[in-house]
Amino acid sequence: MGQRVIEMDNLTKIFGEKLIAVNNVNFAVEKGAIFGFLGPNGAGKTTTIRLLLGLIRPTAGEIRVFGEKMTPDSSNLRRRMGYLPTNPRFPPKMTPIGYLDFVGKLFRLRREERMKRLSTLIRSVGLLSDSSREIAGFSTGMVTRLGLAAALMNDPELLILDEPTSGLDPAGRKSTLELIAELGKEKTIFVSSHILTDIDRICTDVGVISEGKGIFSGSMREMKKSTRSHVVRLELEGDVGKFCESLKGVKWVRGFETRGDFGVDITFDPAMPMADAVEEATRLVSSQGLDLISISSSTSSIEDAFMGLLRDEESHRFVTAA
Repeated sequence: MGQRVIEMDNLTKIFGEKLIAVNNVNFAVEKGAIFGFLGPNGAGKTTTIRLLLGLIRPTAGEIRVFGEKMTPDSSNLRRRMGYLPTNPRFPPKMTPIGYLDFVGKLFRLRREERMKRLSTLIRSVGLLSDSSREIAGFSTGMVTRLGLAAALMNDPELLILDEPTSGLDPAGRKSTLELIAELGKEKTIFVSSHILTDIDRICTDVGVISEGKGIFSGSMREMKKSTRSHVVRLELEGDVGKFCESLKGVKWVRGFETRGDFGVDITFDPAMPMADAVEEATRLVSSQGLDLISISSSTSSIEDAFMGLLRDEESHRFVTAA
């Protein structure tokens, strides 16, 4: 086990003795990880981040950052952290240079250090040509990149990002994710999102929350493996009906389902290794004289893993209530 940067122990937050926003959550984030905090909207992600930043106190349990208990008085810990909120807002009449200089002053950086740091960050986030423009004219993607630069002004050890790709177009999302992945080579990153593909693309580890309760914590690989559905997904060109007929009676095939005119999902024996199933499926396609357009495993899909976890949690709640 590596050095833990974040530890949540039985973390609970109840508002007004009515709303249980965070319910006995236990997560740990190790140094150097890009930890994806995943859950549907309203699952408790933002409340957990507020607790992580020490902006509110937990009702029960505790959260430790860098080995110390986080509280609203933990300014020493927050100096070592950077934070990007969802859809950040900045003074519209300021420029990126002016705003980053202001942030640097808040962290009591010397002028020489501020100028060096902000010039490097403006270049890194791709705002060099817009560094003297008023923020009022910036697109959502440009504002997000400025927010990342601001979160990095104090050279934090831990970066907290709350829905960093919210509202971005595909190009903006791609560039933001690439920048986060690059930052992850040097820093520990805690990134909250409900966009499954974003988490899958950049994160090494993941924690899943549903209705305030943590339902999974581990590596991305473990998450996918734990929800293996034993399905090989094919896209074919040729007589798909004839191919499906050939699947009947095949020993390792437990069932199949067509998708449109060209797709077939084959459910295989759970005792069979995935590599063997892919090899056998490919052989069957070839023997029937069809062209294989694509082949994939549903186990590689974080959407399947995530939905499987939510289904399991819902079933557990139903049984408990009964």
